[in-house]
Amino acid sequence: MTTLDMTIFEELESNVRGYCRAWPTVFDSASGAWLRDEEGRDYLDFFAGAGALNYGHNNPVLKQALVDYIMADGITHGLDMSTVAKRRLLETIQRTILAPRDLDYKVQFPGPTGANAVEAALKLARKVTGRTTILNFTNAFHGMTLGALAVTGNAAKRAGAGVPLLHATPMPYDGYLPDADEDPFLWMETILDDASSGVDKPAAVIVETVQGEGGVNIARPEWLRSLAHLCAAREILLIVDDVQMGCGRTGPFFSFEAADITPDIVTLSKSIGGYGLPMALVLMKPELDQWAPGEHNGTFRGNNPAFVTAQVALDHYWSDTLLAASTMAKGELVHRNLIELSSAYPGLSTRGRGLVHGLVFEEPSQAGKVCQVAFEHGLLTETSGACDEVVKLLPPLTITDSELEHGLGILAESVATVCDGVLK
Repeated sequence: MTTLDMTIFEELESNVRGYCRAWPTVFDSASGAWLRDEEGRDYLDFFAGAGALNYGHNNPVLKQALVDYIMADGITHGLDMSTVAKRRLLETIQRTILAPRDLDYKVQFPGPTGANAVEAALKLARKVTGRTTILNFTNAFHGMTLGALAVTGNAAKRAGAGVPLLHATPMPYDGYLPDADEDPFLWMETILDDASSGVDKPAAVIVETVQGEGGVNIARPEWLRSLAHLCAAREILLIVDDVQMGCGRTGPFFSFEAADITPDIVTLSKSIGGYGLPMALVLMKPELDQWAPGEHNGTFRGNNPAFVTAQVALDHYWSDTLLAASTMAKGELVHRNLIELSSAYPGLSTRGRGLVHGLVFEEPSQAGKVCQVAFEHGLLTETSGACDEVVKLLPPLTITDSELEHGLGILAESVATVCDGVLK
């Protein structure tokens, strides 16, 4: 790598850039679970676009559909106009996702990002209920726009807003209070039912079933069921943010399926576009679809190339249960390896579900060092958690067992380098 090759980024690109600082190289191509830099070095991807590439880089099935669509002069930019690509996507969502799960949802295209979907969901909940407060959870992450930041827990991200973040009240996530296992919703129920608690009745509760950015914190199915019951009993809308954990990341298509609940509103983005193209959806129960025409819109909510790759991804991977089963099996492989690794080093633990897993370090600084060493040995991983104490693993769902084992081997070597004191 020449100095000039890197200098252009440092001189012209904003200081806000982040991932490129952790992975100081210039990537040139990618395929499946691999990226290659311009010097020809290969990197195994345990990051997958922060969960936007569940089907891998340049998936050949999706790529061919996209190329064919472009070569046929298919609509690229369509606002919310009706197009053939949108019709095919909606038909496929109904046939492969909603009908098999007996889900009755309307579909909104809010804009191309997860934050767009979250903002629309919060806005809709407030409109429908006439209430303003949203209950969120400790360690939550829902996006970087103002409404999404208000329901996000991370102090550093919240501080970037530059204004007070109002109309949101945090509640303890599953496991946040270690002595609350017997009645984890005692506090929430008490303040909601006490007219003198000072907490107004909320429009909605927003929750991630697995908190990825928060440190791979897992909500138990029984906890989620109790939350859904609490909301229904008090006429509070339940929003599940499935932006990172949906589209099969935890095994089933929706992460909440394991809890056997039906949220009022669901947000999707990242891998819903299939190919890594920007796209987001809000799913809502039909009676909640009280939008006036154009009341919530956006210039790029009609990204038709993403509709094409999304439709093909759903048809190819979700017309049967093979991908979900494969993801669970690969998740067990990861779990076994991480349990063995964590048992070898005091101060290490692991948690995860499907193909999202975290290796938790008692000494937070070690997590970043492990990611650094892993990168030097050809593996891309990132940290998460309140203190960046977790090495988070998000490999593509289409990764092979041999690739998975190769990456886990690099991770184990990296942990040994850091924890054995080789790297100070």
